[in-house]
Amino acid sequence: MQTLAIVGASLAGLSAARAARAQGFAGRLVIIGDEHHRPYDRPPLSKDFLLGAITAEDLFLESDDDGLHAEWLLGGGAVGFDAATKTITLHDGQNVTADGVVIATGARARQLPALADRDNVFYLRTIADAQGLAPKLVAGGRMAVIGAGFIGAEVASAAASRGMEVTMINNTPVPFAVQLGDEMGEIVARLHAVNGVELISDAVVEEFHGADGQVTGLRLADGREFATDVVVVGIGAQPNIEWLGDSGLELGNGVLCDSMGRTNVPGVVAVGDCAAWFDAAVGTHHRIEHWTGALERAALAVQVLLDDDAPQQPLKAPYFWSDQHGVKIQFAGHTAGHDRLEIEAGDPQDHSFLAVYYRGETPVAVLGMNQPRLFTKWRRSLASPAATVASAAVGH
Repeated sequence: MQTLAIVGASLAGLSAARAARAQGFAGRLVIIGDEHHRPYDRPPLSKDFLLGAITAEDLFLESDDDGLHAEWLLGGGAVGFDAATKTITLHDGQNVTADGVVIATGARARQLPALADRDNVFYLRTIADAQGLAPKLVAGGRMAVIGAGFIGAEVASAAASRGMEVTMINNTPVPFAVQLGDEMGEIVARLHAVNGVELISDAVVEEFHGADGQVTGLRLADGREFATDVVVVGIGAQPNIEWLGDSGLELGNGVLCDSMGRTNVPGVVAVGDCAAWFDAAVGTHHRIEHWTGALERAALAVQVLLDDDAPQQPLKAPYFWSDQHGVKIQFAGHTAGHDRLEIEAGDPQDHSFLAVYYRGETPVAVLGMNQPRLFTKWRRSLASPAATVASAAVGH
């Protein structure tokens, strides 16, 4: 392999570049990105960066000793790909042909068309997004957060800490139930309630009010109305794969890959938020939109790209963390199919505890709130996805 192209100047893309050099690739390395920025850390955007505790310079991920010797093509990104020839077409018409390609184009925030072109409506995915939202966190102001996912919840937490009146609107009966299950989702909901955030669940926004490019209020389907000064939309993300529509790659909710990141085209792998890897724990392809997935899985994908005979490696259980109202929430594993939940330490009512999800006698997921040391211990004890599936198959 003489030329390796990485499409996506993201954490996943940077991790792939580092892995390639660490694994002995000494050829031409090209990194393509749509933003003008080099790779930066996204999780702090809804936490410390939004509150001004850190600066943009603190977010950048490269270090002086990376030694990547890469060509950086930034500020426009890729608009097309021919998998047969491994030729990437850039926004300016330039073509890059490579022997191996890593697709790491990430995802973007889902938009609400009804709120297009409103000056006080914000999504949070990039540095520019966070820089636009930060000045709106003003004591006494009113914020409506549409969507009670982790981005929305973290922004709600930040706004409440600044003295804002925050209403978070969720369209399911229990927030975070998909990730944590109903019981623990309710615990997180109570965390917001005791910190002054009004959480409205199982609700549908029927209409937004406003004038002069501003949203001034909204009405729910049940007739309730709320005034607001700023709206934050956090309703999930969609993978950036449209540019691959005619490429020859298999696409679904992301670029479809095997459990090491291989696509259906030899010499092309996908990593990060745009990649739907096959996961034995759930028996299907799905995307892992978490920092650790982008960091760790890139090395596996590069390994199979550089070595056709690379052995299969077990995937680590998905892991994510969130900081809300001064509480560190950590989760690892899969809750799907668990048959019981045990509180192993602490008290959920105090928001300092550790809960373990079991399938039979096998721990399959763990949740910690303000229990980092105990969480780390339990995380190591989680069964591998392959072992969990095998255990379920034989009725254990």
